Amino acid sequence: MSELISNKFKEWEKICNERFEKLRENEEKLNCFFIDLYGIGNEISPEVDDRDITVRRAELQREIKSLISYAVGCFFGRYSLDTEGLCFAGGDWDASLYSTIIPCSDNILEINSAESGLAAELTRFIGTVYGDDTLEENLSFISEALGGSGDPRSTVFRYLQKGFFADHTRIYKKRPIYWQFSSGSKGAFRALMYIHRYDSDQLTRLENDHALPHYEQLKNELRTLNESYRNASGTERASLRRSISRMQAVITEMDGFLYRLHELAGQNISLDLDDGVKANYEKLRDILE
Repeated sequence: MSELISNKFKEWEKICNERFEKLRENEEKLNCFFIDLYGIGNEISPEVDDRDITVRRAELQREIKSLISYAVGCFFGRYSLDTEGLCFAGGDWDASLYSTIIPCSDNILEINSAESGLAAELTRFIGTVYGDDTLEENLSFISEALGGSGDPRSTVFRYLQKGFFADHTRIYKKRPIYWQFSSGSKGAFRALMYIHRYDSDQLTRLENDHALPHYEQLKNELRTLNESYRNASGTERASLRRSISRMQAVITEMDGFLYRLHELAGQNISLDLDDGVKANYEKLRDILE
């Protein structure tokens, strides 16, 4: 049966509010007890301010971002819709834990298009969990919660491309477990991986199966733009000239990224997570966000 995320949020919000008010009630009862015990009723009040309650109320954007983070965990095998709790954080991989959502096989999800890669996986996740019948309404709800307007898929994609890693890094106190490969500020190429599934062949897979095919796609797009420019009228040419210039800058950035990636891939770099995230991040920092 299809479900609306908006309704599930309302249920969660009700649970959080009840828990919040129950804790406030208990703390105020304790305050009253000690105030009476020590006879200090004229000096302090038993009332507890909201900011002093140690459980949180539900907050829509935070909960939606948390849902997206959980979905990302499912795509990489950290979590599973079929098993409670943490499924993989190193050690032996158990494929039997995953049947509803199968984790990506090569530990790489691109974030370069709203129609493929991580964005497509998230759309599929929402349809699988909450039903295809409510998919569009749920994507609109997620988009609005993220503060977007216009096409919901575009809003979700922009968050995945530019906001997810920043939020993830902040929550994990600059020790992220999902690392974002990045070509640079032009955004020519971005992709995500899960560090607990990293192996020494990871960068070779990234280069051959993701970065190089994406590079060819960008060059094809530039050829199409140049062809359109040759056949365009004067007014159209100005806009196409700007698009060509932007694409040339993106391809230049991609050239540099491919050079750095190829150099690192040839080193067969291993990570030792016992050394900590910060030390390992330095090994790949030339190609990371």
